[in-house]
Amino acid sequence: MRQILVVEDDVMLNSGLCYNLELDEYKAVPAHDVAAALEKIKNETFDLMILDVNLPDGDGFELCKKIRAARDIPVIFLTARDLEADVMKGFDLGADDYITKPFNINIFRKKVAAVLKRSGEPSSQKFYLCGDLVIDFNKMTATIKDEPVVFTPTEYKVLKIFTSNPGVLLTRQLLLEKLYDVDANFVDEHALTVNINRLRNKIETGNRKFIKTVYGMGYLWAGDKE
Repeated sequence: MRQILVVEDDVMLNSGLCYNLELDEYKAVPAHDVAAALEKIKNETFDLMILDVNLPDGDGFELCKKIRAARDIPVIFLTARDLEADVMKGFDLGADDYITKPFNINIFRKKVAAVLKRSGEPSSQKFYLCGDLVIDFNKMTATIKDEPVVFTPTEYKVLKIFTSNPGVLLTRQLLLEKLYDVDANFVDEHALTVNINRLRNKIETGNRKFIKTVYGMGYLWAGDKE
């Protein structure tokens, strides 16, 4: 199911948009400000973002710029700002469409369908953004506080599993099974421990823990939360 993030501070309008998107069998996730949108983006993968420009705690254009720098998510601006300069700015930031309020809900639904059709099938996670950590899984590059950090291919595999399952307890056995590939390359218990310890040394600091150990059970990806 295609997942759409709806960033709109008008609660009733946001609810109405989500309702109509779900009529078209999308999963709609509401966010009412910049902070909530960034939190959702950290922990979930989206196929499209519907984005207002005037948000209570920031500017939608700046939010778009920040998110698109880390993740390739199609964006439709939905805003009352209908000046030509605003529309042009939206497209300059890479918007896939720019809809001005008031608008026809049926046309909105058609535009959403068109953008999703152009973007192809539901995407697997390509980028991960969490605080100062940015990972590009396609290019196998990463930065922390804008400084490059080098991971081994196995470490990228472990990171992909963790970041695709935020807050989910992953047993050691499950991790080992997921790391086994069709070429019979595998990671044993000792190597798994070594790789997780190396990841912690590379990405964690005293006050920021990404990987939480659940003793006797396994691990979970806690993001930048304690």
